[in-house]
Amino acid sequence: MHAIIYCRVSTNKHTQETSLERQQEELVQAAKMWGFDVSDIILDKASGYDLNRPGVLDMLDKIEGDKIGAVLIQDETRLGRGNAKIALMHVLLKQGVTLYSLSHNGELQISETDSILLDIVAMIEEHQRKLHNIKIKRGMKRAVAKGYQPEKNLKNQGNRHGRERIEVPVEEIIRLRQNNMTFEEIAAMMRGFGFKVSKATVHRRYKEFMEQEDNQGS
Repeated sequence: MHAIIYCRVSTNKHTQETSLERQQEELVQAAKMWGFDVSDIILDKASGYDLNRPGVLDMLDKIEGDKIGAVLIQDETRLGRGNAKIALMHVLLKQGVTLYSLSHNGELQISETDSILLDIVAMIEEHQRKLHNIKIKRGMKRAVAKGYQPEKNLKNQGNRHGRERIEVPVEEIIRLRQNNMTFEEIAAMMRGFGFKVSKATVHRRYKEFMEQEDNQGS
């Protein structure tokens, strides 16, 4: 299983360098013992209460782009403190990533309090998603009632030259994204209209559009 080693100290003080090096050395040894293939080692020098950490952002990018199954940490405080810790745990668990810590000599055992908080966060997020989808469906029904015909606006033209490029209605992706829908939700809606697209394809088309907009604006 591919894993990321994440190490953190709270300041840039020279005295903290030893702690950072020790975390890294111990986690590299633990990864070998636990049988992980280390894809990357990320070092952060920032407060655990801060979510805007370069290392954390790099870690999340790598998890989204690579097949990362685990994150290895010294203990849960290295991941974060307070609300930042809960937020990061929620994101990682939602991505299917398992946390391993030296303090537990294996998979991190989440405390009862943190477990309850994570359940609450997940429940709230799920209800927000359902409410958002209800609003989208209501908007679609109103548009259809006023004459909007999605089967005509969502037409897959395809590409007959070379490898076929999956065509999707980019304008719909942009509109739905502006309504704060996730790429996964947008992909599901596109499939409902007959487009065989994945979340990755939707994300790629969105990025292509945004890059074109940036180039035109520069």
